[in-house]
Amino acid sequence: MGLLSQGSPLSWEETRRHAEHVRKHGILQFLHIYRALRDRHKDVLKWGDEVEYMLVKFDHENKKVRLLLCGEEVLQTLQDKGEKVNPNHPTLWRPEYGSYMIEGTPGQPYGGTMSEFNTVQDNMRKRRQEAASVLKENEAVCTVTSFPRLGCPGFTLPECKPTPVEGGASKSLFFPDEAINKHPRFSTLTRNIRHRRGEKVVINVPIFKDKNTPSPFTETFPNDDGEAAKAAKPDYIYMDAMGFGMGNCCLQVTFQACSISEARYLYDQLATICPIVMALSAASPFYRGYVSDIDCRWGVISASVDDRTREERGLEPLKNNHYRISKSRYDSIDSYLSECGEKYNDIDLTIDKDIYEHLIKEGIDHLLAQHIAHLFIRDPLTLFEEKIHLDDANESDHFENIQSTNWQTMRFKPPPPNSDIGWRVEFRPMEVQLTDFENSAYVVFVVLLTRVILSYKLDFLIPLSKEGVFPGLIPVLNSYLENMEVDVDTRCTILNYLKLIKKRASGELMTVARWMREFIAKHPDYKQDSVITDEMNYSLIWKCNQIAQGQAECPELLGVGFNKKQSGNKTGSL
Repeated sequence: MGLLSQGSPLSWEETRRHAEHVRKHGILQFLHIYRALRDRHKDVLKWGDEVEYMLVKFDHENKKVRLLLCGEEVLQTLQDKGEKVNPNHPTLWRPEYGSYMIEGTPGQPYGGTMSEFNTVQDNMRKRRQEAASVLKENEAVCTVTSFPRLGCPGFTLPECKPTPVEGGASKSLFFPDEAINKHPRFSTLTRNIRHRRGEKVVINVPIFKDKNTPSPFTETFPNDDGEAAKAAKPDYIYMDAMGFGMGNCCLQVTFQACSISEARYLYDQLATICPIVMALSAASPFYRGYVSDIDCRWGVISASVDDRTREERGLEPLKNNHYRISKSRYDSIDSYLSECGEKYNDIDLTIDKDIYEHLIKEGIDHLLAQHIAHLFIRDPLTLFEEKIHLDDANESDHFENIQSTNWQTMRFKPPPPNSDIGWRVEFRPMEVQLTDFENSAYVVFVVLLTRVILSYKLDFLIPLSKEGVFPGLIPVLNSYLENMEVDVDTRCTILNYLKLIKKRASGELMTVARWMREFIAKHPDYKQDSVITDEMNYSLIWKCNQIAQGQAECPELLGVGFNKKQSGNKTGSL
């Protein structure tokens, strides 16, 4: 979700004039936090998950399903019924990028006892039931990573047409501005990314070549001003807006460590696990009404917020910009933070040398200084007029402005000023799953992994320029459980979750992406041409909803032992 400041948003030109001010004071704010809290330790282990949801409406008569643009109203109702009347309410609700999206978290963080693993699925079930309870007939809340017909004509309710002209936020041929959350952060981000880049974002996803898919696969765009024709590539699905990435749903986990050194160690060790868990949670094979040749959203979302200019991308000589930047600001990490990771930092890191030297002079060690100096090569993307001049000793908005718009696989999170929150790390690569059981399984798997890493002092590190697979994660976790005093109920819960992960890894069970592909391939209307029609989309999302409610079996995805009790039931008003 990121930093949600309120106020009067500035245009990109106005924001750019204040960019150095934001960077300078962001560093000062970080230094205040670091000096005050670098020796803080013995914080208890706390953690929490974030699940993003899509709101949909089924039209059974016409066999269509559309995204419901009522996220703000649903969010307000949920907050009014929950946290605003009861500070200890078991759920919290927050806005997300799409006006058809909401984000749910536990009301309070989970603690360090193993028995809390038993409560994760129940809390996720409560969230799904709460959200569904405020919806109307034929409306539902879905945990689908990517809506297959996002960007197709009539994909929203109410139906809104794109306005591909300057003056709005996205200038998209496909994604209407009404599908963006009304909070000024989101439309400002969308507009300012485009203005900073100097053109619309370009997302090209390879088409899946089926038996009847045209070769080459090409499209024409009637309302194009020439930008799409130039950017689109043969045999690729073309998309042109931030909403195609940030309008997808994900599953994230944040951990509070006992100290800054433990947080840095966890950040490094989990970084190498990110591509593995991303692959195991793959759930997004369809884009803009087509079957793609990818299974994960990561590359799509990376391109959707790529604000680099042509100079920064190496397409023109540096003149108005300072750096060549090799990646979008949404990508994998670029350096390890712990001492044991230093020898594996083999990527040439682009840093702001002045910021780096300033941090070193102020007593920040080399690894942390280069991490911050690398984040701060980026410009702020949103700035509010009321938030330009801040008290650096007691506020951190300028630091978070840069920090929260570097969307990497892992995020190292300093404590907010004047709070009881400790040093944290956020695990970010997972795709959201169809059921509460699956989402709980992935969350518990990652949390349990952090316990094992800390207890056994494991070292998963590899050079950052490579990707490797550690072959024994499940055996290591089982070994850890054997040496812990775990009650029977908790052990049973954990083993059920690990069984799902293990069978997905071996291929015995399908990933969500593979199951979706097979569902579409077998649909009677599918013509083996890579096209997903309205009726096919309706059938898929309806089936996903039935599985999530425990009203349909799906052994190829969840295993034979999965039943209605595990998934929860009666979560919609259908």
